Amino acid sequence: MIEIKPVDKINATVRIPGSKSYTNRALITALLANGETVMKNALLSEDTRVMISCLGELGIQVDVLTEENTIRIKGCEGKIPVDRASLFARNAGTVVRFMTAALTLGNGKYEIDGIERMRQRPIQQLIDALNHLGADVGSKEGTGCPPVLINACGLRGGTVNILGDISSQYISAILLTAPYASSDVRIIVSDDLASKNYVDMTIDVMDRFGVDVERDSYKEFTVRSGQEYKGCEYMVEPDASGASYFFAAAAITGGKVRVEGLGDRSLQGDTKFVDILGKMGCRTAKSQDWLEVEGGELRGIDVDMNETPDVVQTLAPVAAFAKGKTRIRNVKNLRYKETDRITAIVNELKKVGVEAIEFEDGIEIVPSPPHSAEISTYNDHRMAMSFSLLGLKTEGIRIKNPECVEKTFPDFFERLEKLYH
Repeated sequence: MIEIKPVDKINATVRIPGSKSYTNRALITALLANGETVMKNALLSEDTRVMISCLGELGIQVDVLTEENTIRIKGCEGKIPVDRASLFARNAGTVVRFMTAALTLGNGKYEIDGIERMRQRPIQQLIDALNHLGADVGSKEGTGCPPVLINACGLRGGTVNILGDISSQYISAILLTAPYASSDVRIIVSDDLASKNYVDMTIDVMDRFGVDVERDSYKEFTVRSGQEYKGCEYMVEPDASGASYFFAAAAITGGKVRVEGLGDRSLQGDTKFVDILGKMGCRTAKSQDWLEVEGGELRGIDVDMNETPDVVQTLAPVAAFAKGKTRIRNVKNLRYKETDRITAIVNELKKVGVEAIEFEDGIEIVPSPPHSAEISTYNDHRMAMSFSLLGLKTEGIRIKNPECVEKTFPDFFERLEKLYH
């Protein structure tokens, strides 16, 4: 357990570790690429190390230079080197989904599993889509969740319809694998796609590795067969979700925080958190090389966060200090994350004396000065980081199981403490 110390106005310039989303996408493209990839400013956290471990189990040569945040990967040219593997992905949903698709390119039998919570996270839509494209994939227990069995002999390709309302990662998983299918892969999204920016990031990574994706907005995506990823030097930009906690710290304390290396051209949807804080009364500034937030008089807002689900938890403590209610909408997919994040946010806000109302697809927060409490994290890294922000203005906020931040931001609490100096 760790107790957060209250602080006066923060005035800091910070650098954030590399993006988890970009790191794991680039690891998949590097796995399948022709030649060597050198990833710089890569995020080395539990989730990305799980992905790196999986690559090693598949016979891929991976060298990690921890002090330099650099990863070297020698690709397999679209041919999985081993014919059998049993992979353990802990609670890394990205790893399970991306690996399930990539392993269909092999020639053999593979299994991928995770912790108990991972076994409750749905993957049936991806299984069905891959099977429609000629794969042989199944849920081992028949639950539509991991463990997943892949009887691989390559991916045929074709056209597949897929729903976009649960996880954009299903579409990203298919896109990342599609260049090595026997024929063109065409994905038709049959309803509104959740978390669109993450698909943009996937296509951006594919482009950087030499593969083109044809698209009709977010309704249809086509990857032509015969393309291949080419190993390259790849610089990972800072993680916008990780940056959100420091922007929120500025908002809560009335201070100023600038995050370097993350600019207004980033495709990461969570950079929009700066705009959300602007609507709440903060002053914001942007350039190609940095983003900045300065706290102001906070007011509640009504906001659709379907495109920024990973910063919903970050917004919750900010809303607790605003004037007027905050209503967060259209984030039903939060119920399928590391925990049911909607319920978890409501539970912990109530614990500190802030009224919160739970809806099927969101939350309403009625601000009130928080009081001291022990915060349960549900083994969810974002619960730990977000609710620690309450302690910047409230005595006695204690975070249980702070180690869970290892998943995406191992030194978060050390970096938070530096804001005091």
